[in-house]
Amino acid sequence: MKLFYGEIENKKVIINDEEQQHIVKVLRMKEGEEISVTDGKGNLASGKLVLEGKKAGIDVSEIKNNTPDFNPNLHIAIAPTKNIDRIEFFVEKAVEMGISEITILQTEKTERKNINIDKIRKQAAAASKQSLRFHFPIINDAVKLADFLKDIHSENTFVAHCNENLERIELNSLPALTHYTFLIGPEGDFSDKEILHLSEKGIKAVSLGSQRLRTETAGVFVAAWNYNKMI
Repeated sequence: MKLFYGEIENKKVIINDEEQQHIVKVLRMKEGEEISVTDGKGNLASGKLVLEGKKAGIDVSEIKNNTPDFNPNLHIAIAPTKNIDRIEFFVEKAVEMGISEITILQTEKTERKNINIDKIRKQAAAASKQSLRFHFPIINDAVKLADFLKDIHSENTFVAHCNENLERIELNSLPALTHYTFLIGPEGDFSDKEILHLSEKGIKAVSLGSQRLRTETAGVFVAAWNYNKMI
């Protein structure tokens, strides 16, 4: 399947402008080739490529609405790494494994304060298309930890921290839920003050094993754990 991003409304399908340029100038596709278009909201159009100069369209033969999304849903709120390449690696791999939502957290020990969220969103969309996802994950604006905690539900929210002196439950002992939210801290972990605040909010701590994992590795690990529950 050659999957592209666009708008799907009723029977009208419009391929995104950047995608059209990619089809014409980079891929140099031929008119009549089979293509598919998703709006990233679970809708999928299939048909043949139509070319008009530098414009690309689709002669729709079928539209599928509300294709199934992954279950359980996974939301990871993660602090950005100092080296932005590492958090971008996490985003790409987590999207491939079906993550539903990503939030960039600003914590006490976060070293990187500026994040290009639009770039992260484009990378998430690209990874979604490459892995043939029809539901693109939500990429939220960066937010401070305290603000993020205002809207959480403690019964399905967990924090992965490295403080071995505090109680942590094993990841595989978590109950079966339809939605999970995980908080993952920065290089240097959450501060003791933040961990205490999370505990006061009723958020349980989990252990990701005996090894200390880097921020992005912890994120990928949780995404893989959730992916394994889907299959």
